[in-house]
Amino acid sequence: MSRMAQPFTVEEFRPEFTEAILSLIVGIQAEEFGVRITAAEQPDLAAIPAFYQQGSGNFWVATRETRVIGTIALKDIGNRQAVLRKMFVAPEARGKEHGVALALLTTLLDWARPRGVKEIFLGTTDKFKAAHRFYEKNGFEAVSPDALPSAFPRMVQDTRYYRRKL
Repeated sequence: MSRMAQPFTVEEFRPEFTEAILSLIVGIQAEEFGVRITAAEQPDLAAIPAFYQQGSGNFWVATRETRVIGTIALKDIGNRQAVLRKMFVAPEARGKEHGVALALLTTLLDWARPRGVKEIFLGTTDKFKAAHRFYEKNGFEAVSPDALPSAFPRMVQDTRYYRRKL
């Protein structure tokens, strides 16, 4: 008998989520994937409204009861282009049976389209193999670093890049 995934909600960032967002993201980066980056090295997470919630951008969290179990952000980079950033899902909330990652991505795409975004780019590391499969399954195509717009915010950890046209 299969276990039903617990319900969750996806909502826009509110300041009271800040500590839980930092804990989730830094924990996954460092503990699960060995990516040595601290919260201090990610100043965007200390200034989510100023960094993400501008233009066509936004930041969302998935919550189950009062716990943050996922995040996703859209950074407006101008020219009807945006960057998908900070997509993280807690290990226990991953997988198709939970639907958290897909709900976060769907929320982002449903936000971007009516705001005139025509292309969404993202950068990730070679270590995030499941993320590569997820992005490819959801319409993102791998692109070379040369194909990135000049306004794309490069992260030193990123080694793979994707684009999705809307």
